[in-house]
Amino acid sequence: MIAIAAHYDGKYIVPDEPVRLPKQQPLIVQIELAGAQPGAREYSALDWIEAHAVDDPSLPEDLSVNHDHYLYGTPKKER
Repeated sequence: MIAIAAHYDGKYIVPDEPVRLPKQQPLIVQIELAGAQPGAREYSALDWIEAHAVDDPSLPEDLSVNHDHYLYGTPKKER
């Protein structure tokens, strides 16, 4: 991953320094605003879990306790 300083000129994102990349190289660009933003808060792991949580009746009821069993085949834990 490469991180560069840049600014938005109203139409384009413009690097603030030279960037060495092959021409026509496909990229994935992730935007992070520089500096503290009023009212902005840190995106936490709990925010991610909340955004990606599912309520699926096909999931085992003991998934939170026995996730290692379902992921890696370890012996199940007692509840």
